[in-house]
Formats: sequence, structure tokens, C-alpha cells
Amino acid sequence: MGYIESVSETVKKRNPGELEFHQAVEEVLESIKPVIERYPEFKEAGILERIVEPERQIIFRVPWIDDNGNVQVNRGFRIQFNSALGPYKGGIRFHPSVYIGIIKFLGFEQIFKNSLTGLMMGGAKGGSDFDPKGKSENEVMRFCQSFMTELFRYIGPDTDVPAGDIGVGGREVAYMFGQYKRIRNEFAGVLTGKGLDFGGSLVRTEATGYGCVYLCQEMLKDRKTSFDGKTVVVSGSGNVAIYSHQKATELGGKVVAMSDSNGFVYDPDGINLDTIKQLKEVERKRIKEYVKEHKKAQYTEGCLGIWNVKCDVALPSATQNEIDEKAAKTLVKNGCIAVAEGANMPCTPEAVQIFLDNKVSFGPGKAANAGGVATSGLEMAQNSQRWAWSFEETDEKLHQIMVNIHDFAKAAAEEYGTPGNLVNGANIAGFMKVARAMMAQGVV
Repeated sequence: MGYIESVSETVKKRNPGELEFHQAVEEVLESIKPVIERYPEFKEAGILERIVEPERQIIFRVPWIDDNGNVQVNRGFRIQFNSALGPYKGGIRFHPSVYIGIIKFLGFEQIFKNSLTGLMMGGAKGGSDFDPKGKSENEVMRFCQSFMTELFRYIGPDTDVPAGDIGVGGREVAYMFGQYKRIRNEFAGVLTGKGLDFGGSLVRTEATGYGCVYLCQEMLKDRKTSFDGKTVVVSGSGNVAIYSHQKATELGGKVVAMSDSNGFVYDPDGINLDTIKQLKEVERKRIKEYVKEHKKAQYTEGCLGIWNVKCDVALPSATQNEIDEKAAKTLVKNGCIAVAEGANMPCTPEAVQIFLDNKVSFGPGKAANAGGVATSGLEMAQNSQRWAWSFEETDEKLHQIMVNIHDFAKAAAEEYGTPGNLVNGANIAGFMKVARAMMAQGVV
């Protein structure tokens, strides 16, 4: 067994049953094999053994009282994975599927994603198996306050700065921020994704979706084309999907399908974004309601069927492993030329290989999905300055960061013999910066 394989096997033995984490580790380790061959000092210093093991794993109970006066108990997590480049940084996810393996996978990806932005941020992730859907405002508030009552002791503006993720939007961030401020008696930039009235950043809401499209735009430029006139499919209908739709449309694309966890809608005239925003951001209804207003549109049960819709560009923006081998083959057959991952690891390894084998431009999540954390980093900078930048200034900085990420990944892929493979390129470029920092800081 080779060195890389032995590290992978150790991860599986130490973290049994955590399949998403295993998948994320294997992808990175496979990409950086040529790096380890070129730099044997990384092996001698145990960089890989250290980088796959979180610096700190925190599990805690979250008790709260529902509107009927019953005590409920959820489980909370914070995985502080790597701080070589700066304070831990990564979102908090509230969803019934959350368990420690999901959080480790997301935290591990966050190390390299944050590295690629060029900002001073380490990698972390947190969450709970709490489901905010169907809960009252008071129940959500009580849960968030209980969650922060435990989490506060492990975070801080120069230690760990969480943000939102699935199930955690501006409302939840605000409740957690208020509780942190109450407990610590300080107003600090300890969370990002805050409201604009109390330290939030313009563009943060749009950032992940915009960033995904900005990176995809660079991929299309490499093919001597653009979004103009392209048919686009965006899975999901949450924050990332909505603003991917908005930016792709601004650049000349036509988004014809979007989804939620129940099914998807197809509109040959192009999905009306105002309707989606009303349904999802205001009324919090299912996407099937879209067809009541748009008679040409069709609703289909089963969200994964969205990949049967013919498109030039696919932006998977829902959840992990939503595009499998079969879906990837369908996209290729239907003429898709570019796929950019708006979500975290939405394509299975088999799907990714099909895209690469068929010369489909592919932007992996740790590159394409980095716009959100990049703008979180910009929010941290503004909080440190006690200042707020304009929308245009922040968007310009985000755009440049995404262009840089594409260029870093493209250059690394070429340097290590796999030109055009942004999966390898993003993994290598992200890893190199962290590895060098870890080498410089000694065995810690």
C-alpha cells in the first residue's frame, strides 16, 4: 500500500461510516499525489496526517422548549479543522440530515476553499440536526439562543467566525448574534451573514450564486464563448440557486428549470425569478406553486429528474451527490458544455469523471462555491474597520476573487500535468498554501 492510500485507510478506520468525509478526503489525496512526489518534505513533516485530522471536534446538546411547552433536544456540532491560514471560518447548517460525518466533510472542503480565496481564513463547519422548517419564529429563536449558549465559548472574531448554510439564513444568524452579544457583553464581528443594520455586508446574500456564475463565466471564456444565449438549469431554489439564476440571466443566459426537495419546474420561456423569490423567500412555499402563475410551465415530482432537461450549462446548487453517473451521462448526451458546482460536492466522483472524460468544463465546489465564504471574509474585513463598502465595491472584489480562483486552479492543473482539470487544480492550489503555512508553523 502506498503512502497516500495508507493515509486514506487511516481516515476510514478513525471515522467509520462517515462516507461523505471519506469521499472528500479521497478526492483531495488523489489530486495531490504529484505534489507529495515533488515535495517529500510534506510527507516527512506529516502534513497529510495532520490535515485530515480536525484540530478540534465539538459535540454538544441543544435543549429548547417548543410552543407547546415540551422540552426538545437536538445535537450541535462545530468542527474546527485547520487554522494555519487564519481564524476558523465556515458555515452552520441546520437540517435533519446533519451528523458529524457531514460536518467533517464540509469542514475539510472549507480548508481548501478558504485557501483559494487568498484571504486569511482557516477551515471549519458546524451545525445541528434541528429542522427550522415548520417551526414558529419563537421556536427558531429559542433554538438559536440555546445553540449559541454552548457555542459561544469556542468562537470569536480572531478564533472562529461562523456563517450561515442550509437552514441558517439572516434570521438565524441574527438570533445567534444577539445571544452571543448578550452573553459576552461585546459587539464583535463573530458571525458573518449578519443584517446590514448591524455589521452585515452588501453582496453577502448574493455572493455564493454570483461567485458560481463568475467562475463559470471564466470557464466559458476558456472555450471562447459566454453565457449569452445559453440555456441554463439550476437545481435548488434557495439562496445559491436564486442568485445563480439572477447573475446568469444578467449575463445573457436563460434559466429554464429550478427545483426543491420535492420536484422541479420547467418553463420554456425561462423561470420567472420574481415568482421564485416570492414563493421561497417570502411565502416559504413549495416550488410546485410556480405553475399556478405560469401556465406554460410544467411541474414534475422528484427533484433529481431536473438533469433530464436539456441545457448548455448546469449549475447544481442544492445538496451533495445530486448528480450521479446516470445524470452526468444524460447531461453530456444533451450537449451540456459546462457544469459549475454551486453546492458542496453535488456531483459524485463517477459523475465528475464522466464530465472530465467528455471535455465538459467542470468547476468543483471548492472553487465555484467559494463566493459565499469570500464575501464573508470581506465582511470580516469591514467589521474590523468598523466600515461598510458599497455594493459595487464589494461585488467588484468578489468578482476578482473568483477570477483569481479560476486562474490559480487552471495554472496548478497545467503545472502538474492535467491541463483543464480544475478539480486537480483547485485541490493542488488550495493544498499548497495550507501546507506551506503548516510547514512554517512547526508541528502544531
